[in-house]
Amino acid sequence: MGNLTTTFLTSDSDFTTGMGTAVNLGGNFYGFNYAPTPEAADLRALRSDWAIVGQDVANALIQVDADSLCLTDKK
Repeated sequence: MGNLTTTFLTSDSDFTTGMGTAVNLGGNFYGFNYAPTPEAADLRALRSDWAIVGQDVANALIQVDADSLCLTDKK
């Protein structure tokens, strides 16, 4: 199962951007992910949060199943 990550409303930067901040005097070097409306930002954040919760629940179920299989193999 793939791991979900989120970068919602965080800066998008890479190595070049990080190096450029050393000489950045304007202070506007980082671009952020913006949403068109507050409602759209909330909806996007809620979807992301619940996707992560779903991933956590799925991982827990897989772990419980794996643990129960290990217990039955030991008997």
